[in-house]
Amino acid sequence: MQKSHKIILLLALITVCGVFVNAIQDSDPEEKKATKKSQDSKITSDSYNIKAIKIPEDLTFAGERVPLEKHDIKERIDRELLVNTYWQSNALLWIKRTHKYFPIIEPILEEKGVPDDFKYLAVIESNLRNVTSPAGAKGFWQLLKAAAKENGLEVNSNVDERYHLEKATRAACDYLLKAKRKFGTWTLAAAAYHDGNGGLNGKLNTQQVKSYYDVLAGENTQRYVPRIIAAKEILTQPKKYGFQFDQDDLYELPESYQVKVDTVITNIASFAKKFQTNYKELKIHNPWLRENKLNNKSRKSYFIKIPK
Repeated sequence: MQKSHKIILLLALITVCGVFVNAIQDSDPEEKKATKKSQDSKITSDSYNIKAIKIPEDLTFAGERVPLEKHDIKERIDRELLVNTYWQSNALLWIKRTHKYFPIIEPILEEKGVPDDFKYLAVIESNLRNVTSPAGAKGFWQLLKAAAKENGLEVNSNVDERYHLEKATRAACDYLLKAKRKFGTWTLAAAAYHDGNGGLNGKLNTQQVKSYYDVLAGENTQRYVPRIIAAKEILTQPKKYGFQFDQDDLYELPESYQVKVDTVITNIASFAKKFQTNYKELKIHNPWLRENKLNNKSRKSYFIKIPK
């Protein structure tokens, strides 16, 4: 009788142990997942950190101090620094393109008496590309047709000088100089470039304020100057914001020479061949030529860049 009790107790113990082992085995997949997730998180946090950006206390635009003591201004600057720092591919393309195009833009700003900081306006307007906005603004400086013509550019289906970087830069400078004379500060001139002289003037009068940093405007106008300031900060000190590159990673402007033309060109592809180049290369250097011909009924003098 005692022997049979021992056998029963032994069987019961084996059964309990089996249940306990099964319970442990059943919980293992979840425990393994949790452990793996913890390990993965550690790897991610060690290798990639998304950090808040410390806003420099001495930010300026065109020699004008940014009033970071205003809570909304500080938050707007913070937003643009975060967005444009962590949009890494776009900011890196900015860095590459500035090396190619700033040497063209900078001397024109100096010649015109416009602060050097306005080169960053072209960066945030077009990413330094000849693009077209939904409203029809074109080129690096995103000039509307009316504004372009008012500031001396030729704009038609055959020639569109909004795509001529040197001429468009001068036209943008003329617009900004007029706005500066009208509004008194460079920050308001920059805001007027985006919102238009009439639109900005109406807001200032209605709200009885005289500073860009005090006016309540649409979101895009509110973001406009902070975005320029963020572009300036990132592009002035790219390595501070984590951008790593070598000199040969930066884009270079291809060498070219100019040919004066004061006659009709009936076929630009044929014209290009005369200079040992082709239609595509000629258009890359002269995007302001919009068709496969140059009408030039007035016999105006144009200077066409020929790639070396």
